[in-house]
Amino acid sequence: MYILKRCFSAVLLLCFAITVNAQQSAITLKQLLNNVDQKAPQLLTDSSIIKVKQDQAAETRNNWLPNLDLNYQADIGTSNNTTGPYFGFGIIPSSSGGIHTTSVSSAVSGDLGVAALDWEVYNFGKYHAENKVANSDITVQQNQYAQSKYDLRAYTISNYLQLLRLQDLLGIQYRNITRTQQILTSIMSLAKSGVRAGVDTSIAEAELSKARLNYIEVGNQLKQVQLQLSAVSGFPYQSIVPDTTVEMTLIDQPTAFLFPADTTNHPLINYYRSVYQNNLQREDLVKKMYNPKISLEAAAWDRGSSIDGAGQYNSLSTGYGFQRGNYLVGIGISYNLFDLRRKQLKLRTQKASTDYSLKKLQEQQQLLDVSANQADVEMETAINRLKEIPKQLKAANDGYRQNLSLYKNGLSDIVTLDASLNILYRAETDYMQAKYDYSDALFQKAITENQVNTVLNLLK
Repeated sequence: MYILKRCFSAVLLLCFAITVNAQQSAITLKQLLNNVDQKAPQLLTDSSIIKVKQDQAAETRNNWLPNLDLNYQADIGTSNNTTGPYFGFGIIPSSSGGIHTTSVSSAVSGDLGVAALDWEVYNFGKYHAENKVANSDITVQQNQYAQSKYDLRAYTISNYLQLLRLQDLLGIQYRNITRTQQILTSIMSLAKSGVRAGVDTSIAEAELSKARLNYIEVGNQLKQVQLQLSAVSGFPYQSIVPDTTVEMTLIDQPTAFLFPADTTNHPLINYYRSVYQNNLQREDLVKKMYNPKISLEAAAWDRGSSIDGAGQYNSLSTGYGFQRGNYLVGIGISYNLFDLRRKQLKLRTQKASTDYSLKKLQEQQQLLDVSANQADVEMETAINRLKEIPKQLKAANDGYRQNLSLYKNGLSDIVTLDASLNILYRAETDYMQAKYDYSDALFQKAITENQVNTVLNLLK
């Protein structure tokens, strides 16, 4: 059993040594963020949507193009229409007039070629408003991409700091195992000589097993965070080893948190501002989409027929080939009076949407201001905590060393020694948490106040 315990301790020592050596190839926070910017699946998807909006805008810019239809047909049939008015529903057969007093069953051949132009030349600003809305859609999507990128960077920073915290905690667990193993070795030596009771050995073994289980659990949590970072960065999760100098580098910068807030140009605010502007552009479009339309109409056509000018039915073969040509050019204006009502209803709906987007913008601005104040409070608390923690750590370390010495000399019991060990473990854990809280508060303040790059520039 003793050999197995020694082997387990050796394995833990090897794992910890590998972790320490891995620091030589640690991935810095800047490297991780650069990979996230380039390879995060969410950002790749959002960037493709921007391309969709750009293509839609190009499509909108070409709405002004005219319709130019070319038609040709060759026909055969009878021609017995009579003169009279009618509404044309769909395709109307032969529009020729009746030239005989009775129906003639003889077939007539003919062909017709038509080129027709229909061009909405001017619609009092509708085209321009459509283009502005399309460009505004692109801006909204670009700002949404920027916001997603900023949120993902915040997510990455948070997980990177968690990785640092767990790696520190793993080191604390390892040291706790080492201390407990030393205590157990001393107890076994004293028990063999009859100085200590065997129950002390059982208590020490239970504490050692608990420390090992904690080590295993922390190792699992660390791997889970590595997997989360791997999913957004593209790095193999085993290679995501954090730079352990980050926390102390930030702590050693006494003015690291003294940067001006830039909430006006925050990606979150830019997104909601662009949504509001987009709704304003849509209001303008609604006002102009029901305006009158000025159109240019033009047509040219040629026709052939097997009936000659005297009304004689000739051979069908004489009907193919253009015989008469015409053209028609005109400018027209159209306006639907009931569009006034439609415009009022649609504009009312759009104004409600615009008002909602404005309130959303104002809400986010207020929330960001509140978050900035909260970040300042957290920052102040973290600084005060860091100032006090060293006293606790020193006292706990001194107490443990004194109790260990007293125990080895038979002047203390295992319960008191175990209590002092737990106090030291808690003090080391509190120090680790204080470093994490400081770094986390600093980055949360930077994220809220749009100054992440300012803090990143303090790191190597």
